[in-house]
Amino acid sequence: MQILTVLAILFYVLSAAAYFAFLFIQKDYLYRSAYAALATGFICHTAAIVYGFAASGQIPVGNLRETLSIAGWALAGVFLVVQYRFKLKILGIFAAPLVVLIMAAASQLPAGPSQDTTIFNNFWLIAHVASIFLGEAAFALACGLGVLYLIQENTIKAKKHRFFFKRLPSLDLLDSTGYACIVAGFTLLTVGLVTGFVYARTVWGHFWSWDPKEVWSAVTWIFYAVLLHERLTVGWRGRRSAIMAIIGFAVLLFTFLGVNLLLKGHHGGFTRW
Repeated sequence: MQILTVLAILFYVLSAAAYFAFLFIQKDYLYRSAYAALATGFICHTAAIVYGFAASGQIPVGNLRETLSIAGWALAGVFLVVQYRFKLKILGIFAAPLVVLIMAAASQLPAGPSQDTTIFNNFWLIAHVASIFLGEAAFALACGLGVLYLIQENTIKAKKHRFFFKRLPSLDLLDSTGYACIVAGFTLLTVGLVTGFVYARTVWGHFWSWDPKEVWSAVTWIFYAVLLHERLTVGWRGRRSAIMAIIGFAVLLFTFLGVNLLLKGHHGGFTRW
């Protein structure tokens, strides 16, 4: 499994380097190489996760190293889908380096031992973890698209330093793609919360226990629910939507890491060192 993880990181690094080169040298072969390298890294990463699952008999989220690895895998996978669907070539300049950063952080953490407990074999836990991480990956991309939107908007308003203007897509495409990512992320987060409630009922005997992770997950859900509601009813678009996507991701990061590291609760084991 270790060699597969190393190969995944290597291909992710190559992808990030190729995307950076593509930012300056707008050649299709660089974009295709970057996309292919990230896809290859994702395949190696998937194989490593499947191998770890088969070897241990439980989903590999027993410590912070494994949890970050799953986060990096989810981000790479969701990016590949979004890239294929919307053809936003430049989005890789945000996604690929972020995957590298996550995997580099994971590689510096101790490998284990992971928690050895039968509760990790629960179907609801697998559904919960998969939905939550894929949803968070979609929100991460929405944040990246928000950043790109603000850069492009400022470039257009400044009417000078046109470096990004020629390389970034239209504001409408950035906005609509960001909205699609938020809708997908919100849907997956909702599924993740529901399956989490069922899992909690199965393991601890109750759906809700005011665990800090549960509370902040609800806060995150409400934040994105308000964002979607305001977009549909009031027409929050463009700059405001981009800024809210960035703020929402900051809230999400605290929910993902800050709560586990600073507060105690049921989820502390998933991010233990």
